[in-house]
Amino acid sequence: MSFNLTISPDFSPDHISGWYIFNTWLQRKLDLPIHLEMFDDFVSQRSAIAEDKIDIIYANPFDASMLVREKGFVPIARPAGKADEAVIVVNAESSTLHVEDLQPGARIATTDDPHVHMMCMIMLEPADLNKDNLEFIRCGGYVLVAKALFQGNADAGFFLSEAYDDLSDAIKKNLRVVVRSQISVIEHVLLAGPRLAERHADIASALVSMGSDPKGPGVLQSLGFDNWEPVSQEDTEFMIDLMDTLVS
Repeated sequence: MSFNLTISPDFSPDHISGWYIFNTWLQRKLDLPIHLEMFDDFVSQRSAIAEDKIDIIYANPFDASMLVREKGFVPIARPAGKADEAVIVVNAESSTLHVEDLQPGARIATTDDPHVHMMCMIMLEPADLNKDNLEFIRCGGYVLVAKALFQGNADAGFFLSEAYDDLSDAIKKNLRVVVRSQISVIEHVLLAGPRLAERHADIASALVSMGSDPKGPGVLQSLGFDNWEPVSQEDTEFMIDLMDTLVS
């Protein structure tokens, strides 16, 4: 039996090769046939999840709620010290210095990354801006959000903080961060599904000890991680409850 691993589509393109390296390492460590399936968008990934085609997933916080509470996935590990934050960005030449400078009718470039969109919308509340008085430009990725800002097609853009920080200096010199979230407890987490129930402990052990594995540090570097750390069901449930509160 082969198992399927997938990654939340909001990961940095710089680490695509790293996830393939990670998948190879994990297969050898667990002696399991694991296929890495990449999806270009959340819609196609969620369709695969709905059809029970996914067994291991590095999930964003929004999808973690559905996976844990509806699909029986279990939290295995999380990257150490990598909380998810979001940033609102404008063109470097924009007159917008604070979110309050944005006006109703502003054009916002955003992806279909739900938790990033949610965090940025919360940061816009001091300007009395909401989904009813903004124009949203849906982009297929964060590079396209940056492009919309370059071309003057958007007044502001929503970014996952890590994705913005990973942009090249040549791109970032034309952009400016207006505000950055500081929530600190929202994070991506690696989850494993019911078909791997008997190997959950093995997967957790392999990940949290990765730094001491002969090839582990190189794999971690390719992912942009310092290490994996254990994550409890209680930690994940707290994050899910917080997400539900923020959404409502």
